[in-house]
Amino acid sequence: MDVESLLVGLNSDQRAAVLHDHEKNGQLLILAGAGSGKTSVLTKRIQYRIMSGVEPEKILALTFTAKAAAEMRERVQKLFPDAGVRLCTFHSLALFILKSNVPVVQDMERRSRNESGMTVGGGMTAEDGFCPAYELVGFKRMPVPSESVDKSFMQELAKVGGRSVHFSREELFSDAYPPSLLKKLKPLRERVLESGQVVFEDLIYKAIDLLENHEDARAFFQSQWTEILVDEYQDINPSQYRLVKALLGNRKSLFVVGDDDQAIYGFRGADIGNINRFRDDFRESSLIRLEWNYRSVANILHFSNQIFKNKPVHLRKVLRAGNMNGSGGSPIFKENRKPEIWVSEDPVEEMQKIITSIKLLRESYDLQWKNFAILVRYNRQRMYYEEALRDACLPIAGTVVSEGAGAAEGEGELVENGIHVETVHASKGLQYAVVYYAGLSEGLTPGSCTGTRRERKRQLDEERRLFYVGVTRAESYLVLLYCKRRYWKGRLTKLKRSRFLPKDTSKTEINMPVILFRIYAAARILLFMLEYIVKIAFIYIFRRKDLDSWIEEKVQKFSWFCMKVIRVDLTIENQAQLAKVDWSRPVFVMGNHRSYLDIPIAFLALQRTVGFIAKTQLQRIPILNFWMHKLGCVFIDREKGGGAAIIQKALQSGKMPRLFIFPEGTRSKRSGMVAFKSGCFRLAVEANAIILPIVTRGSDEAWEHRKVTKHRPVSVTILEPVDTVEFKKEHGGDDMDPRHELLPYIRSKMEEAYDRRL
Repeated sequence: MDVESLLVGLNSDQRAAVLHDHEKNGQLLILAGAGSGKTSVLTKRIQYRIMSGVEPEKILALTFTAKAAAEMRERVQKLFPDAGVRLCTFHSLALFILKSNVPVVQDMERRSRNESGMTVGGGMTAEDGFCPAYELVGFKRMPVPSESVDKSFMQELAKVGGRSVHFSREELFSDAYPPSLLKKLKPLRERVLESGQVVFEDLIYKAIDLLENHEDARAFFQSQWTEILVDEYQDINPSQYRLVKALLGNRKSLFVVGDDDQAIYGFRGADIGNINRFRDDFRESSLIRLEWNYRSVANILHFSNQIFKNKPVHLRKVLRAGNMNGSGGSPIFKENRKPEIWVSEDPVEEMQKIITSIKLLRESYDLQWKNFAILVRYNRQRMYYEEALRDACLPIAGTVVSEGAGAAEGEGELVENGIHVETVHASKGLQYAVVYYAGLSEGLTPGSCTGTRRERKRQLDEERRLFYVGVTRAESYLVLLYCKRRYWKGRLTKLKRSRFLPKDTSKTEINMPVILFRIYAAARILLFMLEYIVKIAFIYIFRRKDLDSWIEEKVQKFSWFCMKVIRVDLTIENQAQLAKVDWSRPVFVMGNHRSYLDIPIAFLALQRTVGFIAKTQLQRIPILNFWMHKLGCVFIDREKGGGAAIIQKALQSGKMPRLFIFPEGTRSKRSGMVAFKSGCFRLAVEANAIILPIVTRGSDEAWEHRKVTKHRPVSVTILEPVDTVEFKKEHGGDDMDPRHELLPYIRSKMEEAYDRRL
């Protein structure tokens, strides 16, 4: 297999990650959104490096579970069956390090001199120059991890700190304690070193001790692995971070994948700061965002993107729908349903709704029981829903059932095709066609937050990330459940609606004459644009590095605002086609022109900002002129022309143009499409650009030809992108005439899509 074959099926961001050059671009942080194919990127990165000549034994990949490591190993070995890549968890790596024989030439000089060459350990002698690593850090026996801890040991540990300090067994070998406490801890540490009976975190701390304080051992392991990859980077704790840093040294070959929005293990010691500080800790590093989600429909992703709307712009990701055939091609996926909020008076009413919905959806869409999941925040909630499903004789995944009854009673077989009832923590990494997310009330989701103001904020931030994880488990249909009263902690409790649920902003729309409606809408849109002209000055002065991201986010906000004010119900079809576009190349978006409204519609359809070719006369409108320049628009005097030269100048400067072009030239005042101008097609071929056709219907009836003020439906369909380089190869090479071959091809595709919507 060659490299191009390896990269087949990857989008442009995934390709960039797999092909990343550490020497040129430093360490790499990949912010991988939910469902964005991070495991595939990690696997292909390892395969690519082996194909590039790196010895498999020199590659170290760290994960958090043995299951994840085994899955990745299986994928790597499909291409390289005998590859000796070390794929393991942090704890198994630490144990491997401590069990290894390491050079001790310089360490011997620092240790007590042994003139007779007597055995140092493991059958090795000082003259051999090697000894087991665990002996260098004080173990008298090879360490053996134990899941249970001696009760008397824990009692003694508790006495050391008294009431002022509460020690965790996992932190016994931490070096963060003051000397006075270290002296008290010494006997307990010695007991562990003598017996070798350790907990998993002991292994991490002693491996750090070895690498940070024993130069020969550090050099030995740094030479053993020349490339380090880390999965779920947001979940590493401070000690695991130190272990990675010690193994990496001053090298650039660190490749980490994580999602700060899915950091939900703070209670286990995970430090989200590691991922937030990555660019500061590694000044030469690069950042790639994986934002194409191959799991969920666009409306679920739009909802999930709103969860972090107050997050700093430079850390945000925008999930985009990259899958047109999810849920096994089920019709329910193609419906692109919006998430729904169900409010119930009590748990009985809520459960009746869930059961009725499951039965109806299963029959209507031929779904299996295993396609349904009920997610909850706490384990005690899970037990209630499981019992309610059993009472309704519905199968539950993982429970033992008797034949035919469907309820768990006595011995029988393990149900695999059953409804899943899980905590959100347990659901991470999984996905279901239909998700009922229960308990959306204060005290449940978000859970109770205690402590100081700073601690409560930290806990609430993690609760919000947990909510995001739950939402993004849904592929086709998401139902958010709020129950006003339920038994909780032994009593019937009134519960407030969760702050995470969107507020009901629906208002009675005022009817008015259409002319007044258009004046009102235009005034509100212009005021919106003016407000952000004022705000951009602040961003430019104080947060200039965030300016591009800030504009990108505000353009999307502006576009949705236009839809709201003009009362447009927008439907975006085939948005997954965008995942096929290589945005690192010039991209010409070509659309039919029905209305001025086509511009914000295009921004929403593309989910990114692009410039567009506009008439020079539009520069006379002050507010509009400002924003058009910020978007990178190309202004053309239709009488003088010159648009081609302007775009060619951008190409020569190295800036990749992304332009929205109307090949019709002006807005069409009749149904159907008018003749296309050929110049933009010729220019696209000269620029070796990607052409992305989009077709809009109903935008003129929502604005220029509007007859009533009620909501109007508008649709935009994204067609398959056309690579002009490949098109040229298939149609005669350099002799291909864009006017007679490319233009008719694109037009026929757009007309077909336009007519299909009639």
